[in-house]
Amino acid sequence: MQNSDIISTVEFNHTGELLATGDKGGRVVIFQREQESKNQVHRRGEYNVYSTFQSHEPEFDYLKSLEIEEKINKIRWLPQQNAAYFLLSTNDKTVKLWKVSERDKRPEGYNLKDEEGRLRDPATITTLRVPVLRPMDLMVEATPRRVFANAHTYHINSISVNSDYETYMSADDLRINLWNFEITNQSFNIVDIKPANMEELTEVITAAEFHPHHCNTFVYSSSKGTIRLCDMRASALCDRHTKFFEEPEDPSNRSFFSEIISSISDVKFSHSGRYIMTRDYLTVKVWDLNMENRPIETYQVHDYLRSKLCSLYENDCIFDKFECVWNGSDSVIMTGSYNNFFRMFDRNTKRDVTLEASRENSKPRAILKPRKVCVGGKRRKDEISVDSLDFSKKILHTAWHPSENIIAVAATNNLYIFQDKVN
Repeated sequence: MQNSDIISTVEFNHTGELLATGDKGGRVVIFQREQESKNQVHRRGEYNVYSTFQSHEPEFDYLKSLEIEEKINKIRWLPQQNAAYFLLSTNDKTVKLWKVSERDKRPEGYNLKDEEGRLRDPATITTLRVPVLRPMDLMVEATPRRVFANAHTYHINSISVNSDYETYMSADDLRINLWNFEITNQSFNIVDIKPANMEELTEVITAAEFHPHHCNTFVYSSSKGTIRLCDMRASALCDRHTKFFEEPEDPSNRSFFSEIISSISDVKFSHSGRYIMTRDYLTVKVWDLNMENRPIETYQVHDYLRSKLCSLYENDCIFDKFECVWNGSDSVIMTGSYNNFFRMFDRNTKRDVTLEASRENSKPRAILKPRKVCVGGKRRKDEISVDSLDFSKKILHTAWHPSENIIAVAATNNLYIFQDKVN
């Protein structure tokens, strides 16, 4: 496996017909869902490669003598307005707007060019021709329409499209910028937490997202485990938050690792816009926008790792950034873990399940068996011991179809697509 093949982001578009992945090699691969055919009703749901293109190339910042990786950090789709699709992709420094369109006809019979495209000698042109469109094999073209560069000193960790569909934001460790899709040479700085003296820096921005319906509202999370809700109507620079979500720490749980594991790696608004979900190292929390002092739900993702924090610190896994996603109705949440495990929590029944994405159990139409991890003591036959978990196999990136029970799970360099069993 080449390092460049490692998947670094997964994102369904607004209809769920397309699924995009980005990887460490700067490539974007788009999968398209197959249409249902009359004779094979159950075949619908298979995703096949639709388009592959190189989004970012490695660069070198000569002023700072720094290499800028081509790795795709995030992909965000724009809602479809016409026959073409548009998506944003970003690496550490530059956001690009891509247009993905289909061509299945080509013009023939130009007057000034021959069929190979060479210019004809005007002296030989004696008749006017009417150009015609001839059918050709379907071609999917990806073209960069806008490049939004030179606005971030630090690494971009999030991009989010606003519900006005005219603007989007990009966030790095210390600043959040607001862009207009039409304007590439200027952005507005809407959050700046950089202190005058960098030695006084106590926290960084880890993720940011716009509210799904209110174009003036957005949230950003920090490495201190806090979430700030900002309102752009209040002031142009949103350094003073409107709401501040933080759970007071239980002093009995305090340890050397407390600060590291409380850092929030992902924040997501529910589709309804009423809740925010955050992921830290050990838990997923659901917050009600109307209650700032504590989350209304807390789910333990892999509590059995609490005793393993020392070795996870030594192998750097404690700094892994796991993402979390809602299902289409906000009733189930999903997030990844180690050993190619991913977790689902049903908010209504409070049931949860651990599933595994691996080559061994991924035959088409196979049903995933729930997995269990045991801590110490006697191990049942179907359980996995904490000590035998593989920490190099981690599921950081997952996506959920906006309206159906179809999920995409990125396990290192493999993409798994699972769907609900059709009755």
